[in-house]
Amino acid sequence: MVAREPPVALEELEQGRDIALPEIPRRPFHSRITTVLVYLALLALAFLYFVPFIWSFLTSLKDLPETTGFDLWPDDPDFDAYREVWTQFDFARFALNSLGLATAIMVFDVFLASLGGYAFARLHFPGREVLFMLVLSTLMIPDQLRLVPVFTMLTDFPLIHYNFVGTYEGYVLIKLVAAANLFFMRQYFLTIPRDFEEAARLDGAGYFKTYWKVMLPLAAPGIAAVAILSFEGAWNDFFWALVILGFGNPDHYTLPLGIAQFKFQYQTLWPQLMAATVIATIPIALLYLFFQRYFVAGVVSSGVKG
Repeated sequence: MVAREPPVALEELEQGRDIALPEIPRRPFHSRITTVLVYLALLALAFLYFVPFIWSFLTSLKDLPETTGFDLWPDDPDFDAYREVWTQFDFARFALNSLGLATAIMVFDVFLASLGGYAFARLHFPGREVLFMLVLSTLMIPDQLRLVPVFTMLTDFPLIHYNFVGTYEGYVLIKLVAAANLFFMRQYFLTIPRDFEEAARLDGAGYFKTYWKVMLPLAAPGIAAVAILSFEGAWNDFFWALVILGFGNPDHYTLPLGIAQFKFQYQTLWPQLMAATVIATIPIALLYLFFQRYFVAGVVSSGVKG
């Protein structure tokens, strides 16, 4: 067998001499121009989407007569509207109601959507595909079409004959789990290799223990995405909050219902309305910023396998 001679570069390295590395070719000029144009277009689009938030914040710094003009920047900016929102309109109570309801709905939605998604993705039982199609078919039914039967059911709930209208329990009950989130979790569980489940079964784990101890931790990015979507949906919901809570005790109002109080019959308090809107937007923005990585990873992974 003939021995192969070491490369020339290796000989030079052994002798302590400097090696002339080949020059890395630069990107073509037209490619760099294209990249710059794409980034400029994306920045312009991002600014376009951000304009309503800028307008809302600057309007909250104006006084009421100044909001009737077309000047974007206030002449004498102040934060009086924010102070009035907290002191005169019981905004803290509305925010606390929304926080409690959104958190409860998020917990139920994450648990039930992940449990149902795991069942549809991994378990084999009679009628599984039919049931899954029925779940997906509910996505085609708008909330306005379900209004009358849902409201009628809540006024005299079957079996227990209890009126849930005007109560926190009624609002949580109709938003226990979203079909879209259940479908999302099913798609995510399909991307997880079956080897983990088989290893758990060899250790004697049942279906629920496998779901709770093995599959749920592996689905953390998908769960984070569902949690963000569920919390944001409950936090910003106006339709069902108005139907269930809007005609009861004002102390049960959520943030969207509370913000609607700034619009009266003959006058709209624009500075206070915009200040309340800015405050209500901050928690959702912070939630997304802190969990953006998990949210993006969950959305991307859920579409890998169908």
